[in-house]
Amino acid sequence: MLSGKVVSQPGRPAASVDDRGRSVAGLMVDARQVSASQMVEALGEAVATGAPLRHVLLAQDLVDESEYVSTLARRYGVMALNREEHPPDRGLDRILSAEICITHGVLPWMWIGATLVVAATARQGFEAVRGGLEAAGYAVVMAVASETDIHAEIGQRHGQQLIAEAETSVPDAEACRDLGHAGAARVAVASALAIGSVGLLALAPVSFFAALLALSVVTLIATQTLKFAALIASRKPVPLPGPPTHPLPHVTILVPLFREAAIAGALVERLRRLSYPKSCLSVLLVLEDIDAETARLLAAAELPGWVRTIVVPGGTIRTKPRALNYALRFSKGSVIGILDAEDAPAVDQIERVVARFQTAPPEVACLQGILDFYNPRANWLSRCFAIEYATWFRLVLPGLARLGVPIPLGGTTVYFRREALEAVRGWDAHNVTEDADLGLRLARHGFRTEIVQTVTREEANNRLWPWIKQRARWLKGYAMTWATHSRDPAALVRDLGPWRAGAVQVLFLGTLLQFLLAPVLWSFWLLLAGAPHPVAGLLLPEALAGLFAIFIAGEAVTVLAGLIAVARSPHPHLMAWVPGLILYFPLGTIAMYRAAWELVTRPFHWDKTQHGHSAPDRPDADRVPD
Repeated sequence: MLSGKVVSQPGRPAASVDDRGRSVAGLMVDARQVSASQMVEALGEAVATGAPLRHVLLAQDLVDESEYVSTLARRYGVMALNREEHPPDRGLDRILSAEICITHGVLPWMWIGATLVVAATARQGFEAVRGGLEAAGYAVVMAVASETDIHAEIGQRHGQQLIAEAETSVPDAEACRDLGHAGAARVAVASALAIGSVGLLALAPVSFFAALLALSVVTLIATQTLKFAALIASRKPVPLPGPPTHPLPHVTILVPLFREAAIAGALVERLRRLSYPKSCLSVLLVLEDIDAETARLLAAAELPGWVRTIVVPGGTIRTKPRALNYALRFSKGSVIGILDAEDAPAVDQIERVVARFQTAPPEVACLQGILDFYNPRANWLSRCFAIEYATWFRLVLPGLARLGVPIPLGGTTVYFRREALEAVRGWDAHNVTEDADLGLRLARHGFRTEIVQTVTREEANNRLWPWIKQRARWLKGYAMTWATHSRDPAALVRDLGPWRAGAVQVLFLGTLLQFLLAPVLWSFWLLLAGAPHPVAGLLLPEALAGLFAIFIAGEAVTVLAGLIAVARSPHPHLMAWVPGLILYFPLGTIAMYRAAWELVTRPFHWDKTQHGHSAPDRPDADRVPD
């Protein structure tokens, strides 16, 4: 029996009875693991930030997890366990649920005789479950293990249950997963629409084309009017938040990685630049279980104490939001941030986010940062992409936020209050633009999103076919999001109000139709070439002139927005390239037709964008100026 005895771990000396009850700080200083001056500094940071001493010591790399576990075990007079030297017993998964183990940082580890050894990261966690276990008839004794080992073993034991919950966390009524339940029906409907369209084109070509033209023009007017309204509303700059106040909240950043070995090293170096106290920061690098190459690279890397990996088990799908839902369970921050593998966030990004959350009303559940590129000079495609991003993140989204329109979030540089994120049940695991969907669900649940003045630079996808595949995924996700939230139009109006619900239709359905029907509008260039047109005979010259005026006005709004957005960005050299957007956006139509095909044939397929193909324009291009 272990109770009341000091038990040594193989390969480690037994703890002295004199060590019991002593502080971790004193034990480490006496053992010369940490100097007295270093410990004084660490204790000072713990007091100033409100972070536990353990977090400070690990964040400053004064000790590693195994050293801290060993010292804590000496203090408590118990065993120090790790998965390599003491593999946990099998068959203990029914004693405590995964939720209890994660919440309290505990795990039934092994039997020694009739005594159940429960590993814990701290005594408080053990005491929280001790009474229930003893009431159930177990004789229990405490041991100490690292959070990394406990979480890894929870994933090993309960992974399939946790991943099933991650895939279905959002209620059926708010999720798009039912799109996968009727594959044959989708094909039948799509085939019927295609056959019907061809039939109408053959039987009544003029009427059919006129109807498409009317829909195209209405869509163009609606989308460009909303963009112009956002342009006007965005004139007032987003204010800079002041410095955050102490105590600081713990922030967890989730970084989903899948086949990112080429860029993982650069990611860790960019994260090191963050100036937020590392004792109040944890970064979870979220790996897929089949991604052995990235896992090997990170295992060989010397990750700082505030960065660790978490492996997502396989399931029925393999998407970014599914991985995020799984990792969220193992995070501890009251603020949850999302970054992508290629991201280079501003050094003071987290301070700005925390400061705004501290002063914002509780209904502000999400803060979206500004995305930019560190390789906009790579080629024509990257230049146009950078102009588009500047327009979206520096003009359209701030304008929509001021107008009260729900924000389709970007997939990165987005931060949440944890309680709000959990209130809406996280991300829709089946939606391939989980960010846009989450922004809309937050709004429907009564929360607000604001734009925060902080920039993350990332790699512009500047190869043509990968760009089209990426844009097709985005448009497919927009279609999923629109279909999900338009199931019950009355409920959408009830949740958002008529104006905001209408704006959502313009933003999502309007975007899809604009790309889908763009060839109808392009066909009018035939008239300028003197070629015949199906509806030319139906329109008076004045009507044709009016149509061309609408087309020109629409392009003018796009160019004007691009010029203003570039003027607000650090890329003045892009100003001359703004008119090139007229040739850039037609690529989106190609992507739209690919998206329509995938929506029918494989709606939940995640076309992964590969990074690391385009280096920053200059060595410091991935550093955001203060």
